[in-house]
Amino acid sequence: MNLKNKTVLVIGLAVTGIPLVKTLLKLGADVIVNDLRSEKDLKDSLKQLEAHEFQHILGKHPEDIDQLGEIDLVVVSPGVPLEIPFIKALRERDLEIIGEIELAYRFNKAPIVAITGTNGKTTTTALTGEIFKNASKNTFVVGNIGVAAISKALETTSEDVVVMEISSFQLESTVDFHPKAAAILNLTPDHLNRHKTMENYIKAKFNIFENQNANDYAVINHDDELCRSHSENLKAQKIYFSRKHLLNQGVFVEDNNIVILHNKKRHRVMAIKDIKMLGNHNLENALAATAMAFVMGISPENIAETLKTFQGVEHRMEHVITIKEIDFVNDSKGTNVDAAIKAIEAIDTPIILLAGGQDKGSEFHDFIQAFHGKVKHVFAYGETAGTIYETAKKMSYDNVNIVEDLEKAVIEAYTIAKAKDTILLSPACASWDMYKNFEERGNHFKNIVLSLRGV
Repeated sequence: MNLKNKTVLVIGLAVTGIPLVKTLLKLGADVIVNDLRSEKDLKDSLKQLEAHEFQHILGKHPEDIDQLGEIDLVVVSPGVPLEIPFIKALRERDLEIIGEIELAYRFNKAPIVAITGTNGKTTTTALTGEIFKNASKNTFVVGNIGVAAISKALETTSEDVVVMEISSFQLESTVDFHPKAAAILNLTPDHLNRHKTMENYIKAKFNIFENQNANDYAVINHDDELCRSHSENLKAQKIYFSRKHLLNQGVFVEDNNIVILHNKKRHRVMAIKDIKMLGNHNLENALAATAMAFVMGISPENIAETLKTFQGVEHRMEHVITIKEIDFVNDSKGTNVDAAIKAIEAIDTPIILLAGGQDKGSEFHDFIQAFHGKVKHVFAYGETAGTIYETAKKMSYDNVNIVEDLEKAVIEAYTIAKAKDTILLSPACASWDMYKNFEERGNHFKNIVLSLRGV
């Protein structure tokens, strides 16, 4: 793909926009950036690009597309819905509209291992990347995990491997994207404020397999009925993983061991008790990572070595500190109901739960039902505080309070906590009502908690 002297319109500066613009300029493209946010709002991003020459239209979308001149390619940030009028108008001009992941794929030279799903993406991506690195493979871990894929695409060679976390938003704008191995970890309702229906959400997720063929691998969670049923007609070789069932072929748990059964050969990887990460959800992540690494040629011994040492990722079931025998756990990445349920299930001690944030159209009945006597009290904050409170009351769960913000929630929780309790931040909601992202929310939680040490 030759972009030299071509005009590329970038819609939405966002997190990936900075490396995207830099790479496009490096490739010799003329770049126009459009963002609804003002120059003041984007000052930090623009500062990082001040040494580069490009046009920008900020604070609005252009009312007249013709004023942009001749556009050769449009690259859309994953945060920008594809059905907005401006993008529809561009599409009517027969302009090619892709996302940053698709652009990165077109310049990438390495085989890609791609991971999506509602929950567990970041942990599984980081774990899979570590397995490859520990097996002495030159590995790039990119995508929704925090490193823009385009920022590394030009560095890759055919001898490397790219491990990529991909969200449903990113998959909406893929065209030719073709991973050698791809996985869907699970499917539960999420981002329905954007996708509108569960079927639309599933369709976006399954775009990850769209361009695979019989020489590729599709890694599927056998225990997730939606994943299993929607994978029937995939063209790739299907590799199932299961925490609950013995499989005729795939990766599963047998006699408390991780076992690979592939082409009639059985490999014992390791005992599940020796996995460093805690919780059944992390066992599923380990099974998925095992499957992907194995089909890409990594030995069971190398896989086991990493599973025994990998401690997880920041903001996902991250133990912050213990104060007066009270554990504080940061699960800010628990941005939907199913993720928060898994966090609750992974903790054995009594829980004081901090939950709430931006409303993504989720319901909280299953969330409250999952308390099972383990959750002593809930402090709800943010846009969804009222919905969580009302749902809890309707389900006869009375130990719930609405608080002003996360700091108030931590202080109130610490006031009522007893020795051997766990104060768990697992919001079950996005962070964007009060924070830039879940990382900022998690870091704020940790700062609040650490300030309690002298109290």
